[in-house]
Amino acid sequence: MNMWKLIFSDIKAKAEWLYGNSEQKNILKTLFTDGTFAMIVYRFMQACHRRRLIILTMIFNKINIIFGRCIIGRGASFGPRFVLIHSYGVVINTAVCGGSDIKIEHLVTIGAEGKESPVLGNNIFIGAGAKIIGGVKIGNNVKIGANAVVVDDVPDGATAVGVPAKIVK
Repeated sequence: MNMWKLIFSDIKAKAEWLYGNSEQKNILKTLFTDGTFAMIVYRFMQACHRRRLIILTMIFNKINIIFGRCIIGRGASFGPRFVLIHSYGVVINTAVCGGSDIKIEHLVTIGAEGKESPVLGNNIFIGAGAKIIGGVKIGNNVKIGANAVVVDDVPDGATAVGVPAKIVK
């Protein structure tokens, strides 16, 4: 998928999350909400990284740190419909790989432990302040509760809450 289609899919997904649909007026409102700038800059950074445009990749990374108020590693990869609901304090390791329809609240950390980084499936919600650490695999259709600390794999369809995170029904 090209960069512009990814950006539009991300903004459309955020409008649907915030306003229930992606009508034109909601798309316009979404462009001015917290986190949208960081989502767009991330997509520019990702496109430059894929093309090995190292200097531009680094520039977009720094723009996101300063103006988007988040750190997303230059090699981090997410599929379409990637949504930063709020970008403040989000930290994502460069080796993180995620699928589509991932929604992230503020102050979330998705980080490595040693050389092991998380792999995220599709349709995932990560609540405010949650931490996903190490070489864990997060399945499809998963919810991670606010302030949860995930250090073990989370299976498809599960909800993980607590410190350390446990699966709840």
